[in-house]
Amino acid sequence: MDEIEQTTDFKNHTLPLARIKKIMKADEDVRMISAEAPVVFAKACEVFILELTLRSWMHTEENKRRTLQKNDIAAAITRTDIYDFLVDIIPRDEMKEEGLGLPRVGLPPAVGAPTDSYPPYYYMTAQQMPPGGGMIYGGQQGHPVTYMWQQPQGQEEEPPEEQQQQRSA
Repeated sequence: MDEIEQTTDFKNHTLPLARIKKIMKADEDVRMISAEAPVVFAKACEVFILELTLRSWMHTEENKRRTLQKNDIAAAITRTDIYDFLVDIIPRDEMKEEGLGLPRVGLPPAVGAPTDSYPPYYYMTAQQMPPGGGMIYGGQQGHPVTYMWQQPQGQEEEPPEEQQQQRSA
């Protein structure tokens, strides 16, 4: 929010303001749009894309890959309540492959189901940044921000049942 308030260069944006304004005017009830409104929408779109990307990237890392794929985005959408409005644009085959049996963020877990869900990300200053880093975000504004997410607690891999039985014997 501070970045939006401190922005003085309203001519350069990562998302085209004319396109945002055109989308806003698609609603016939919208008559006039102030100059600041598309700027705020542009920033909101950036934050939305970042959030969805972070959740998708977590799925990519779960599968031990380094390339974010379409199915990672589909998994992030199906796992998170706030993205319910996007479910209709995900191809059905992607939804079948990803996320159907997984707990969704925002829904109470079923009795006996694991309560782990993706934790929210948080902002870190450069001094707080651990070695190896996180996702760095920053564009033409020149204010890079690092986003980190907390690893879910209690998701350490447990040995198969056979190994557990051997340990207890």
